[in-house]
Amino acid sequence: MAKVKLITRFFEIEDANLLPIYEANGGYAAARKVVTESWPPDKIFSTVKAANLRGLGGAGFPAGMKWSFVPKDAEGPKYLVVNADESEPGTFKDRHIMLKAPHLLLEGAIIAACSINAEDIYIYVRGEYYQPTQSLERAIEEAEDAGFLGKNIFGSHKNIKVHLHRGAGAYICGEETALLSSLEGFKGWPKLKPPFPAVKGLFSKPTIINNVETLSYVPIVIDKGPEYFAKLGVERNGGARLFGISGHVKKPGVYELSLGTPMRELIFDHAGGVRGDRKLKAVIPGGSSCPVLTADEIDVNLDFDSLAKIGSMLGSGGMIIMDETTDMVKVLLRICRFYAFESCGQCTPCREGTGWMTRIMERVASGEGTSQDLDDLYDVAGMIGGNTICPLGDAASLPVLSFVKKFRAEFEAKVSAAKVPAASGKKSAGEEI
Repeated sequence: MAKVKLITRFFEIEDANLLPIYEANGGYAAARKVVTESWPPDKIFSTVKAANLRGLGGAGFPAGMKWSFVPKDAEGPKYLVVNADESEPGTFKDRHIMLKAPHLLLEGAIIAACSINAEDIYIYVRGEYYQPTQSLERAIEEAEDAGFLGKNIFGSHKNIKVHLHRGAGAYICGEETALLSSLEGFKGWPKLKPPFPAVKGLFSKPTIINNVETLSYVPIVIDKGPEYFAKLGVERNGGARLFGISGHVKKPGVYELSLGTPMRELIFDHAGGVRGDRKLKAVIPGGSSCPVLTADEIDVNLDFDSLAKIGSMLGSGGMIIMDETTDMVKVLLRICRFYAFESCGQCTPCREGTGWMTRIMERVASGEGTSQDLDDLYDVAGMIGGNTICPLGDAASLPVLSFVKKFRAEFEAKVSAAKVPAASGKKSAGEEI
């Protein structure tokens, strides 16, 4: 499959972050069409559904279906929230959109707001993203001056205002309900679902939350038509997406590819292969929370369903490549430390379990561990997954389960032979997952 240039074409146009240049390249035509032609919500839903556009922040839930969950008869305001809290290790594609094509995001947000009759859009930006925030602030001001945001947008009777909010550097606020708690001025703790945000979200009102990349594809769907977009991808996975590939590759960066592109093609054709022409050892396909793949597992297509079939996830599209020199024990230790530090502490399995996994991994990495530690590590991870309010528990446990299962020999090599306990008959970690 060839690379496509739907979003990334704006990355290549000089000053495409400025309104005149963005408009000269077709910008705001889709939003103007939806607003001036008074598209009803059902028409917007059906168009996005037909395109098979899925949420590209990690969950992969169909975007048009998500918008349709907002109750039509709900009283009071409705809100659209843009999740720009890109904090997943290995993920950096939203940053490029906010820096180089902020108006594309704003245009998609306007269309999504129209689909639920929202007059307020909140963009929640990762606290460390200073330059992307500046880029968005300028774009919002330009759009307001042009009459694309504010009162009577595009000369209509519709009002839409954008509010920009910077987070404080908490990974947990990338989870949608924790993000809402933070927006409301409270501690960024996830909330139990149901009720879901579409029914009771920001300020207890119906709310839709979408990722930056997801919304940035919406104007393209409206402009080129849902059939065109759907055919770019594969069944149930329409269009393209941005893949941020990093680690031990010759040409790291952001690549826009049709969903369903073979992983091997991305690594070896587009990203140039493994640096130094070393052997590929492992791939984390969609951010640090995704189960790791071995070099023998990369003959898989890059779409949500194909990755799920082999026990991993497409996630946020942040692909981390590791060559034969990589110490997998050190990699997992770093991942464990990250999730232990970022756990909000609300759920006992996550709060305690991430700490236990980190301490065990520190023993193993230092050569002070035993094979019993590896079994315990596996057991603790198994007790976290599925037992927490939000997915951070799964995000912390899934890498542990996959690393220990697929690279058991490497972990055993870190264990001092003198400290390996006698066989107890207990099933070893990694025999089943």
